[in-house]
Amino acid sequence: MAALSPLLFRPALHATGRGSLTILIYHRVNPSVDALFPGTADAARFDSQMSWVASALNVLPLAEAVEMLRAGRIPARAACITFDDGYADNAEVAYPILRRHGLAATFFVASGFLDGGRMWNDTVIEAIRRAPNGALDLDFLGLGRRGLDSHQSRRETIEAIIDRVKYLPQQARQERVDGLARAVGDALPRDLMMRREQVRALHAGGMEIGAHTVTHPILRALDPAQARAEIADGKAALEAITGAPVRLFAYPNGKPGIDYGPDHVNMARELGFAAALCTRHGTASASSDLFELPRFTPWGASLLRFGVGLIQNNLGHY
Repeated sequence: MAALSPLLFRPALHATGRGSLTILIYHRVNPSVDALFPGTADAARFDSQMSWVASALNVLPLAEAVEMLRAGRIPARAACITFDDGYADNAEVAYPILRRHGLAATFFVASGFLDGGRMWNDTVIEAIRRAPNGALDLDFLGLGRRGLDSHQSRRETIEAIIDRVKYLPQQARQERVDGLARAVGDALPRDLMMRREQVRALHAGGMEIGAHTVTHPILRALDPAQARAEIADGKAALEAITGAPVRLFAYPNGKPGIDYGPDHVNMARELGFAAALCTRHGTASASSDLFELPRFTPWGASLLRFGVGLIQNNLGHY
């Protein structure tokens, strides 16, 4: 059934996706299933999905698709593949799979975490992953004592912490996350994000590198000068690494009106990007604002659910 799925879905994708562009968004692709987050893509699942995508969709480089949108000539079943943040597994796991299937992708990299950095949410995840079984005192976060006796309880604790601190001012958020790391008292990984040479290798291998700010802030939480510097400096850093213009941008977190606003859309235009992407579901068309292109997260655990999700997204029902 899985082998037939692309052929079965192509007519429906052709009908629902005519004149529109589906942009897939991934973050991590683990080498194997992560017991703590089994829903995150792993190498085997990603390989199956990319085989499906290569057969069912017309995958385009994002820069080329943007120009086709601008010209109003996007083909049927058009799709692009994107990754956010700059995880090392994008280069080590996802890139070889993409090459094997002859697919192009765009990697939006937060430049400040390259070469040993770690995003604040990963500090939360890795601290709770390593915390000993039993109760963890999170009174300093206003979350009381949390039991950590199963993968589910750890996931729930991670979600509670992230929800509590995500929209705090950057410095306050980092202070609380650092406090969590101290409370756990275990060494956390320093190899989650790409190295500069991996970014260069992706670019040299025909993949697109896009900007994703320096430190992945909530842009609306910054004053205009700080926000502009985050966007501009991230772009400049990646251009220095690749030796090529960076023309594509993805808003951190990416919820319109919550994580970024009209001022940040204008900044992206003024700083010379050709397009910018958000995380609103849906597809793009010739009438879409090129600086708020929607994206779809392919959460389906099975290829059947993956295909149904694509059709629902094309219909605006996801």
